[in-house]
Amino acid sequence: MRRLEKNIEAIMKSYDDYGLVNHTGGDNLPSRESMEDIMHNLDDLLFPGYREQSELDNDNLRLITGEKVSRLERDLIREVEKSIGYALRINQGEGTGAQGSEQGGCRAAAEMVVDDFFEELPHIRSFLSMDLDAAFRGDPAAKTPDEVILSYPGYQAIAVHRMAHFFWTRQVPLIPRMMSEIIHGRTGIDIHPGAEIREFFFIDHGTGVVIGETAVIGKNVKIYQGVTLGALSVKKEEAGRKRHPTIEDDVTIYANATILGGKTVIGRGSVIGGSAWITESVPAGSKIYPAPVGQQNG
Repeated sequence: MRRLEKNIEAIMKSYDDYGLVNHTGGDNLPSRESMEDIMHNLDDLLFPGYREQSELDNDNLRLITGEKVSRLERDLIREVEKSIGYALRINQGEGTGAQGSEQGGCRAAAEMVVDDFFEELPHIRSFLSMDLDAAFRGDPAAKTPDEVILSYPGYQAIAVHRMAHFFWTRQVPLIPRMMSEIIHGRTGIDIHPGAEIREFFFIDHGTGVVIGETAVIGKNVKIYQGVTLGALSVKKEEAGRKRHPTIEDDVTIYANATILGGKTVIGRGSVIGGSAWITESVPAGSKIYPAPVGQQNG
């Protein structure tokens, strides 16, 4: 028992020595469990009838959709409010706390963001319909669009990204990154919520894909597993600058290619071969392939 007490004291000392303690109560930060539940319900809302066990028809779809939106609105407002309150405390200093007027402001701001999100959701679905078309056309193995919705990790990651990007553009702290990392854990695809991605985007296979915060991806772009759109520098002072590449329309990037740098532009219609390493811009219509192994030192 004395050994147990000693261990408890050592743990308590580590709290003093190293921090990493959330002092202000469990309700002050958005809950990962709640966000996972919200993402599951948002998936049902985006693709009604694909995940649920209950049958849908034209008679009950309106009622079920209304119930989903009402529940999600309540849950999202709660988590967004906590996120905004967290940002206020960080900006003002943890010691000040959020007083009544500030709490009311957080609630009003959260309600506005969530209202805007549901207003934007039909537009997000329009993008996802185009992404679905790109996936079905771009993969000979896809037998039906339903198969893509139900089973393709790349499509699931894109769907979450388009929602997370909305919250990122509204400067909601924590939640966009939580959404991107939750789907990253499920799919192996890491898309920063700040990345700007146009329509008809397709990730084939997907495992190991990394798309950085300031990447810009045009229309009708297709990438394969292991592709990295990354930064040349990871210095902290580079934060706030464009560090990741721009991919113009109609580009295909094959497996394990690495494209780095905020000034790097892959021109429209280019094809980047597997395992290519690119740190400079290439003009439109380029075809970039690594030299065969026997020719690399020739």
